[in-house]
This record gives sequence, C-alpha cells and structure tokens, in this order.
Amino acid sequence: MRIWYDACTGKHVRYGVAVARRLRQRGHEVILTTRKHPDTTALAKALGEEFIIVGKYDPTSAYTRVLESTRRQLRFCEMFEDTPPEMAVSHQSAEMCRVAFGLGIPVITTSDAPHAIAANKLTLSLSNVLVISKALPIGFYKKYGPEKIIQFDGVDEVAWVKDYKPVELGNEKPLIVVRQMETKASYAVGKGDTTEALAHKLTKSGRVVFLSRYERRHRKNLTVPKGFVDSANLAAQADLVITVGGTLAREAALQGTPSIIVSTSLGRLYANEYVAKKGFPLFTMPEAKILEYVKRYLGKKFDTKEMLDKLENPVDVIERVVEEGVK
Repeated sequence: MRIWYDACTGKHVRYGVAVARRLRQRGHEVILTTRKHPDTTALAKALGEEFIIVGKYDPTSAYTRVLESTRRQLRFCEMFEDTPPEMAVSHQSAEMCRVAFGLGIPVITTSDAPHAIAANKLTLSLSNVLVISKALPIGFYKKYGPEKIIQFDGVDEVAWVKDYKPVELGNEKPLIVVRQMETKASYAVGKGDTTEALAHKLTKSGRVVFLSRYERRHRKNLTVPKGFVDSANLAAQADLVITVGGTLAREAALQGTPSIIVSTSLGRLYANEYVAKKGFPLFTMPEAKILEYVKRYLGKKFDTKEMLDKLENPVDVIERVVEEGVK
C-alpha cells in the first residue's frame, strides 16, 4: 500500500519517521513530505530520511498563512493527480487533510493539542480515524466530527523516545535548557513570552542553552545554537528542561530529565498532566516558583525505563489501522 505522511514541524518529522519505518517493515511504501520550516529539513537530514519539500511556513500574517497553505494544497494536487496514495497520515496537517479528503483518500490523524482550535477545525472533520492519547478529553474531540476516535495509553512522544539512543555531547554541567514559547502559533498570538528573561535568571545556576524559535541571534550569557539541534538528544543530556509548551518537556521527562512547564493562559495541557501522574519528572507551575524547583531538581536524574516500557506506542495503533483498513 502507498501511504502518504505530511510533516509540518520538527515534531511531525520525528513522528513521520517513526511511522514510516514501522510501515516499511510491514511492506508498505511511504511517501514523506514536509515544508520549509526552522526545524523540519535539518531534522529530516539528521534522521537520514528523504522528505519531499512542498511549500514553506510563513507566519508573518494571516494572509501569508492562507497563501502558503493554499500553495501547498495545489502542489499536492499536482503530485497526486495520476498516482494518489491509498492512505494519508499526519499530525493535523491542514493541507494534507484537505487534499486527501478531496481525492477520496482515507485520513488518519493524530493530535495532542485541544487548545489548537484552528488546527482542530481544519483537520478533524475531514479525518476518518483520529488517534489520541487517553490523556485527552474524547468528548472535546468528538464535537469536531472525526468518524472514529481511538485512544492509546501513552503520549505521542513515546513513538520516538521509547527506543531512542542519545549520544553523549560532552556539555558543560550543570546544563539547563530553556525552550522559547511558540509565539507565532495561531493559539499563542498575542500571548506574552517571558522565557528569555527567565533564561537569564537561570544563568546563576548553570550553563543555559536557549532554544529560540525563529532567529538565532546572540544573547549575552546564554548559549544560543546557531544551527540545528537534536532537541530529543539535548533533552536527554540536560540536567533540567524548562519550556512553555509540552513536546520538549515530555521528551525530557520520559528520558528521566526533570522538566518544568511554565503555566500560562494557553489552557490545560492534558498530555503534560498525564505524564506527571504516571510518575515522570514533569512539573507545571507559575514562573514565581521556578527558581525553587530548580534548586530542588537540578541534576537529579530519574530512572524512567520501567515506566516508559508500560506506555503504549501510538505507532502500534497506526499500524493496526493501516493493516485493518479504515472502517
């Protein structure tokens, strides 16, 4: 079977590679596509996978978002005019869902962000099967109209963390990683970002690597990587990870690195709550309490292998859906 996976961000690239490698083992052909984005092409190269680059990410304005999305849809139509895939999979790629639906291709979608209202509206009603963590409120997703919802007892990051083998980087210790807020995402527009100021406060506790989103300019007393960084590997090597979202924090916590989520007005991050309840070292708190937790957990690694082994891998679910067919 020819299966199409479209990845819109670095996280999606990791997910797509995990899915593709599993499905190839089952004898399927997988077409991987992505767009020009700060994290996608470099990560694909690092993972040794060939993605077809279609379009780009331009969050400059609402107009540029719609324009580039429309251009991607047109390119996909042209790509698959004569030989469409038999199934399409993505982590809420609006362009993939729209084109696959229009061409009559069954759609499998994954999701972990109920607060991403725009993505939910653009993808879920076009999805035949939605695969989500048991951490997420199924009733919330039902209102968007996917034909079928399958929940698994884990989180998306298990797909690429479970068998991940980090490489020693030889970083100066203690190492604190701070991830900048995704300020240009539709759900975060207009929200205040204090991550850089927080990173500066933490320099008294150790070396601080500040992972900026869109520009890599020098910041005094902070380490700002100029090029691509394997965040999953960095998370494994770090002594502490601090972020506003969830992916990097969950990657770190699943690997035993204490992670702190700065609570914001973005809404409940159900997957983070789930990971914390399972016993992984992930903590959510207001910024005022962070320095207290830094002193408590900096450099304290946790053995999470047994807990991680108990979590269900979403790739197993996707594999079953593909093998059994969309019903």
